Amino acid sequence: KRHALVRGSFAESEGTKVDRALALCDEYIARGVSGVFFAPLEMTPGKDEVNKRIAKALDDADIPVVLLDRTVGPYPSRGRHDLVCIDNRRVGYVVTEHLLRLGARRLAFAAPHNAAASVDAREAGYREALFNWNLPIDRKMQRRIDGTNKDDVNKWITQCKPDAIVCANDRTAAKLMHSLIELGIKVPDDIRLVGIDDLDFAQLLPVPLTTYRQPTRAIGAAAFTAMLERLESRDLPTRDILLRGRLRIRRSCGSPLD
Repeated sequence: KRHALVRGSFAESEGTKVDRALALCDEYIARGVSGVFFAPLEMTPGKDEVNKRIAKALDDADIPVVLLDRTVGPYPSRGRHDLVCIDNRRVGYVVTEHLLRLGARRLAFAAPHNAAASVDAREAGYREALFNWNLPIDRKMQRRIDGTNKDDVNKWITQCKPDAIVCANDRTAAKLMHSLIELGIKVPDDIRLVGIDDLDFAQLLPVPLTTYRQPTRAIGAAAFTAMLERLESRDLPTRDILLRGRLRIRRSCGSPLD
C-alpha cells in the first residue's frame, strides 16, 4: 500500500505556537489522515494540557499517533502512543559520567523553563550517575534557568560553585557558555560544559561543545516503520523504540581526546 507524507505548517504570524499546533491538529482530522507523527510542544507554558488535548483529539478521531523525542505528559507518565527517541535517561547518565571520568566532582544540571519530558529523563540520568559514583545529590545544583540572564547565572554559579555543568540540550549549553564567558569564567578551565543533541552550531561555539549526538535520520526512519506497523496492526502493544547515538568530544569538557 502506498502512502504520502504530508507536513503541515503555518506562518509564525498566524497566532501563537499553541494556536498553530491546535489548528494543524484540526486540519489533519478534517483531512482524515491515516496517522500523525507528533513531537509534543515544549518551551511553552501550559504545554502539558495542550499536548494532552491534541493527543485526545487524534485518539477520538481514531488516528494513530507516533511520538517523536518525547511523551505527551511529564516524565515519568507514559500514555498509550508509540514513542521513538534516544534513551534520554541513559544519555543523561552517559554525559554525566563522562565528566566524572575527567575528574569533575561538583556537577550541576541546567535546563530551560517549560522543558519537555525528555529533559526530566535526562536529569534523572544525571542523578543516577551521581548516585552510582557515591556523590551527593543536591537539589540546589539542579536548576531551570534562562542561560542568557547573566545575573541569575552568576548568582547560581556563586552559590553552587560547580566545576562542571550538564546541560539538558545544546541550546541551554550555548546560552550558558556565552554568559559564563562574559562573566569572566573560562570554559573548560573553570567550568566544564556538555550538551545533548549535537545541533549544527555546537562545534561553532566560542568553545566547541562536547555533546551527545542524536541519530535524527535513524529516528525518522524508525518512526516511519513504527507508523506502518501500527497501521497494519492497530492492537500492537504500546512501544518505546530507543535508538543509540554517540558522544562527540570537543573542547568544552576539557578532555584530551578532543
